[in-house]
Amino acid sequence: MLNINVDLVQRVKVCGLFFLQFYKILTGTLLTLFIPQNCDDKICTLTENYENPDLYHKMTLYWNMLTLFSFLITYVYELKRENWSIKYLDIDNNVSDNNLKSVIVKEVALDKQMDRLNKFYKNIVMTTMFLYFVNLCLTIKLLYVNYHSSSTISCFISFSLLVMMKLYNSFTVAYHSVKSDKMMSAYMSEFVSFNVLDSDYIKEKEEKEEKELKQLEDNIPEDIDVSDIKVEEIIPVINKE
Repeated sequence: MLNINVDLVQRVKVCGLFFLQFYKILTGTLLTLFIPQNCDDKICTLTENYENPDLYHKMTLYWNMLTLFSFLITYVYELKRENWSIKYLDIDNNVSDNNLKSVIVKEVALDKQMDRLNKFYKNIVMTTMFLYFVNLCLTIKLLYVNYHSSSTISCFISFSLLVMMKLYNSFTVAYHSVKSDKMMSAYMSEFVSFNVLDSDYIKEKEEKEEKELKQLEDNIPEDIDVSDIKVEEIIPVINKE
């Protein structure tokens, strides 16, 4: 029987959702290129939109590209955060979403990493939101001058709404993750919250502790009976190291 790793399934799902979202971000940020505009009473081609020599048109296009670059940085960090969550955390529907707070405090290193990931993610999302707001303002003025037909308005609204929904979802995840000290997923449906430690991480940690314990036992002189040594006396030594 094929044994499918849960972490692998989650990673594949996240990557699939990322590629689906990237297309709408591409069209929703490079508005100067993809929205129908007027060129001598006909709709401009992509080439004409890109090669338009007008100074304001060029400036808006460059800001579109800057906004797209900001989204790419957001996505890269978002995927990094998601991969960290899949590696060290897990989802258990039998416990509450806030359960992670009570268990991760015992893993000080993981707790600090989670806080850093959440805070930096929130800052990146807020920066991208600001850039996109300016992007919309610049594009509106451009379209007012180069208006062609109702398709100009309909494309602008549909493209921008898709991006704004993405920004709203990302900000919701970032805000609640920081505020409630938890790790919400930005890709799983219904904003699933990782609420327990990952089983693979726990297994790896236990194997490491067993290995260290065995090494200590091997170093114990033969005249000492290992059975007389309590585990509680050895574990603190491991943790200290």
